[in-house]
Amino acid sequence: MQTKRLVVFDAYGTLFDVHAAAAIHADRVGPDFARMSASWRQKQLEYSWTRSLMRRHADFWTCTQEALDWAMALYGISPANGLRGDLLAAYRNLRPYDDAGPMLDSLRAAGFGLAILSNGTHDMLRDAVTAAGWNDLFAAILSIDDAGIFKPDPRVYTLVETATGVDPASTVFVSGNPWDSAGAASAGFRVVRLARASAPPEYMFASRMAEIASLAKLPALLGC
Repeated sequence: MQTKRLVVFDAYGTLFDVHAAAAIHADRVGPDFARMSASWRQKQLEYSWTRSLMRRHADFWTCTQEALDWAMALYGISPANGLRGDLLAAYRNLRPYDDAGPMLDSLRAAGFGLAILSNGTHDMLRDAVTAAGWNDLFAAILSIDDAGIFKPDPRVYTLVETATGVDPASTVFVSGNPWDSAGAASAGFRVVRLARASAPPEYMFASRMAEIASLAKLPALLGC
């Protein structure tokens, strides 16, 4: 694929709400559901980074399951009655953020090429995109599985140019994860940092073209 205007999105925490799975089953998880979800996400990412550093790669679905087991144990949440399986099933079909769908439609209508670059496995991404009804939106859906290492390793970001033929300097990369934004900037992408929650700036060595609080702001930023 060759396009002069390509926007690449991270998936989890950018397009898809990583806390939606726990929220759906909040009554069964219990009063600690929000904290459990935060711990699940934190440990999921920690496992990806430590596995990369130790060169003991396992795919993101494995990291997701192991992290859930740890988080449920931490908060004393029983996996009985199928709760573990239901949480994992919900994670495979995470709800998109409300601002994601309209933004993608606007960019597509304006002629932008759209792609995803994610830690998620090919199967995870297929399930999430299908559940969102986005099968026809993306020119490329790229998984770190093809690099064999997790973000923010530089080898992951090279997958975009390999798949699309568009060089990083001509590509806008959008992520709600500051470490991912920094990785993309270090790899030469034009980065838009999505900051949904107020937090101090991070990774000051990494330049960015803009910071937005909502994906709804992206079309105007890109001239739509």
